Amino acid sequence: MSTFNNPQQTWNQRFAAEHYVFGETPNAYLQSQAAHLSPGTALAVADGEGRNSVWLAEQGLQVDAFDFSDNAIRKAQALAEGRQVKVNFVCSDWQCYEWPSAHYDNMVGIFFQFATPEERSALFARMLGSLKPGGTLIIQGYTPRQLDFNTGGPGKLAHLYDEALMLDFFGHLDILDLRTYEAEIKEGTGHHGMSGLLGLTARKVL
Repeated sequence: MSTFNNPQQTWNQRFAAEHYVFGETPNAYLQSQAAHLSPGTALAVADGEGRNSVWLAEQGLQVDAFDFSDNAIRKAQALAEGRQVKVNFVCSDWQCYEWPSAHYDNMVGIFFQFATPEERSALFARMLGSLKPGGTLIIQGYTPRQLDFNTGGPGKLAHLYDEALMLDFFGHLDILDLRTYEAEIKEGTGHHGMSGLLGLTARKVL
């Protein structure tokens, strides 16, 4: 995701398209980690048009999701209704989201690399604070290798992930999976083609 002078307006315009910009199917890394999901509740961070939160609900979880684009929320609600699942969608940016303390059994962040390094520290802290002890954290993001592929993502080195960054923030958790890899992804028109990727799955220590 790129940063813009008026990011909310830019994303609202982008999500105004009739088609689902990032597709209607869930992220492949998230699907691959399904066995690590904890029963109960989940929060999908900056979930856009709902493809990941809807899939989480289909796994039997009670799901909250937020995004700051009202056009994205509208499409996410339509997707949930079409799939006959319930998701509690909230139109909010991450700074204004409620972040209930130690509330969620699962915390999922897929390609939410809009935050500056300073903002990212605060965002990661809120995600951890809202995750229950014993809960599961799943993150998918782009690595610096993505700058060579240019098939999606922020296009800014400081916004990209590597394993050292993940371990700095989450190394005290029980790391279930941490990988850097390249793969061709097909997530609508927004993410399409060979990509430099990082996946993290971890459990918050009891």
